[in-house]
Amino acid sequence: MAQLVVMYKTPNDTAAFDKYYAEKHIQVAKKIPGLRKYEISQGPVATPAGPSGYHLVALLHFDNLAAIQAAFGSAERKYEISQGPVATPAGPSGYHLVALLHFR
Repeated sequence: MAQLVVMYKTPNDTAAFDKYYAEKHIQVAKKIPGLRKYEISQGPVATPAGPSGYHLVALLHFDNLAAIQAAFGSAERKYEISQGPVATPAGPSGYHLVALLHFR
């Protein structure tokens, strides 16, 4: 199994971001070919030292690294990339692709 971790920076208006993410972004992301499971964090994203500066973490599960590579070439992923950072009525929220993990 391979997992892709995406961390979204805290936007100016978290309520507007959450609404957009739930109503628009997830619907597109769940159509990515090869995606087996899609999880998002609930509640604050913190570190042992305190606040992290991130609002949401998404964890995408695939069968293997090849499936992730294929997904990044899909029409759904190309659409997401064309949209740039997740835009909401409150302004853009940047994101970081922070880890690509492969488990046997």
